[in-house]
Amino acid sequence: MTAKEYLSQSLRLNQRINSKLEQIQSLRELATKCTSIITGMPRNPNHGGSTMAAALMKIVDLETELQNDVNRLVDLKEEIMTVVKAVDNIECQTLLELRYLCFKSWEQIAVDMGYNVRHIYRLHDEALQKVRIPRTRQ
Repeated sequence: MTAKEYLSQSLRLNQRINSKLEQIQSLRELATKCTSIITGMPRNPNHGGSTMAAALMKIVDLETELQNDVNRLVDLKEEIMTVVKAVDNIECQTLLELRYLCFKSWEQIAVDMGYNVRHIYRLHDEALQKVRIPRTRQ
């Protein structure tokens, strides 16, 4: 695993968490739209359960997955922070923190650090060279 792959784990996990949050919101909206239709016709006994119940079960499952992912992200960020602090250049540390722990774009990092984006890319390459991945993750 390269340094970039190692550090990017938190970014990918954060994206998955955001995706699950959107899915949960969508399911909640669906659940509030579910209404019963009352007719004089008898129900089909083979027809599945209610849409609302299915949506609520899915929400509970996704919330459990979400909590597990959040816990993993917190642990991973702590591990990455330790690795970043071991880098001997404060500018490189700052760049790595902004990118892989704060999830900022390259453009925003350039603004925050007062450099142009091309310099940020060069500094990023330098920072990756200084990262030492823990043996348990190699």
